[in-house]
Amino acid sequence: MKYRFEILEQSIKYQGFFCLQRVRLRHELFAGGWSQDIVREVIERGHAAAALLYDPVRDEVVLIEQFRIGALESSTGPWLVEIVAGIIEPGEKPEDVIRREAMEEAGCEILDLEFIADFNLSPGGCSERMHLYCARVDASNAGGIHGLAHEGEDIRVSVLSAHEALALLEAGKASSATPMLALQWFALHRLVLREKWCTG
Repeated sequence: MKYRFEILEQSIKYQGFFCLQRVRLRHELFAGGWSQDIVREVIERGHAAAALLYDPVRDEVVLIEQFRIGALESSTGPWLVEIVAGIIEPGEKPEDVIRREAMEEAGCEILDLEFIADFNLSPGGCSERMHLYCARVDASNAGGIHGLAHEGEDIRVSVLSAHEALALLEAGKASSATPMLALQWFALHRLVLREKWCTG
């Protein structure tokens, strides 16, 4: 059964790097009838695309590290191990974002893409939906410092063996959701993916 909801009122409370909206709504209940009016704030930041960069010939993974404001209070600090990602601009496809961000953030050209999943990052208060991929790259010249200075990016690129990358996951050093999901998927699909990309 598909349940219904009604937006009764919607207003923007803040517009900056993100947009904060206040929404008053009601929705159908599992037991029947309708909820009382509910007021919630939601962060609107658009949708994003991300990719784990993988060189199947060398069996190496390209990861990035950068400062993240939302991790200021993290026990491991605000510099996080991540995968390339970016916001989807109007008219853009997720695949276009991956190609752009892989070059900007890691200096890598995308040779092939494998879709992993679409998912909501934090649906309790943020509208962002992530389009996640694994991307085939040539990692032989990857590394160094990348990012766009005018966007405040300072991104360190590391190339690790597949085993080293998965060890980071096991050790809890890939501590944000998107790289964790990508590496968990990679652990399950690496051999099939390597055979497909190396022989295809």
